[in-house]
Amino acid sequence: MSKKPALSDQPENHLVVFQEKAIRRTWHNEEWWFSIVDVVGILSETAIPKRYWSDLKRKMSQEAGSEQPYEKIVRLKLVAPDGKQRDTDCANTQTLFRIIQSIPSPKAEPFKRWLAQVGYERVKEIENPELASARARELYQAKGYPQAWIEKRLRSISIRGELTDEWKQRGVQEGKEYSILTAEIARATFGVTPDAHSHLKGLDKVKTGNNLRDHMTDLELIFTMLGEAGTTEIARRKDAQGFVDNRKAAKEGGAVAGNARKALEAKSGKPVVSKENYFPPANKKLGRKK
Repeated sequence: MSKKPALSDQPENHLVVFQEKAIRRTWHNEEWWFSIVDVVGILSETAIPKRYWSDLKRKMSQEAGSEQPYEKIVRLKLVAPDGKQRDTDCANTQTLFRIIQSIPSPKAEPFKRWLAQVGYERVKEIENPELASARARELYQAKGYPQAWIEKRLRSISIRGELTDEWKQRGVQEGKEYSILTAEIARATFGVTPDAHSHLKGLDKVKTGNNLRDHMTDLELIFTMLGEAGTTEIARRKDAQGFVDNRKAAKEGGAVAGNARKALEAKSGKPVVSKENYFPPANKKLGRKK
């Protein structure tokens, strides 16, 4: 059985681009599920994709003679433009192909080819994780990130994947529980919540590309890795089971990184949590934007 891709926290794995338009997706039931309204918006070129999808869904329901046009359409949590997780109609690749047939658009055929290629690349990456790592490196290089930063980011992704694999085996539920535990580690590591950290970097003003880890400095990435690697080790040593036990491990793992951060700050006289940022639209090097 296929595993969730190791690059599970990488934004490109949750956001793909077709002809410069972003499409949200999420990993569910061992496969990718795409936001239908995002696809509909691109193919229909309407200013109100939600209304278009509502009308299309009603039309397909009438033709199918039931409320739900296809059994495979499900509502899953995706990040909305306001940064919050919201229930969104999603479809897997097979169902999305069927929906596309109902949208008259000159982009339909190019989109089908693109969708097939996206699916093929993911299957190959699951079989060979090194391909996923290579693709991530190319994406960050294209955005202008320094090579040394890219290597740390890729390592942080690997450590994150190891932690989430551990949580899954120990009975932690994906979604809300993962988010809570992640926030516990970050708070103990940096002394601020992820939201406050993002606000400090101005990410609340960025509509896309606002994954906090993609805007971290070298030191912030290093301490993030220490907190998550420490949490993984503590969970194993204590055989933490379920959400409550793993929440304690998250706080303890984050505290290890937090104590190391405080020690460095005391010696250097400079805080680790920084306003330094990297904004892809500006194509500037990390640390130049303050």
